[in-house]
Amino acid sequence: MTATSPAPRRSDATRAAILTAARDRFAADGYERATIRAIARDAGIDPSMVMRYYGNKEGLFAAASEFDLRMPDVASVATEDVGAVLVTHFLERWEEDETLTALLRVGVTNPAGAERMRSILQRQLAPVAAAVCPDPEPGRAAERAVLVASQILGMAVSRYVLRFPPAAAMPREEVVAWLAPTVQRYLTAVAP
Repeated sequence: MTATSPAPRRSDATRAAILTAARDRFAADGYERATIRAIARDAGIDPSMVMRYYGNKEGLFAAASEFDLRMPDVASVATEDVGAVLVTHFLERWEEDETLTALLRVGVTNPAGAERMRSILQRQLAPVAAAVCPDPEPGRAAERAVLVASQILGMAVSRYVLRFPPAAAMPREEVVAWLAPTVQRYLTAVAP
């Protein structure tokens, strides 16, 4: 007798279809214009099923925007290279996954989106800052993570959301060359 994995439950397939449709719809329409009805139509289900699984639009957005930044392990990176590694990593993430850009768009226009961005960055970027932060004082790593986020998110808005011609056209290596020293300073320089 061979062991087989159990067949996926229909509810799992329905949830997956809803989340896929929601990610696509939020990316295309933004949070404000995306509707439960449109998401349900895209998923091929009744809108009541969306409400059953996620409660409301904010609950659906929170589930659909759960995002793993796949942060690099900075323990294996020379301290003086952490800024370049992080900038390169974030540029690759923005370019690989439109969900992150959609999340950014929603984050600047909607409180639920802003809270989701804060949560993701706090859980995923703050530990990286803590790993290289030279300050033993509590809270310093969090301050440094916020400064890094200001640079990364500022470039992301300019390059991927607003698409300012100089930022959008700049080769990735040039963006890294400009931003990496600032990110590096935020992470590892002696606090002012």
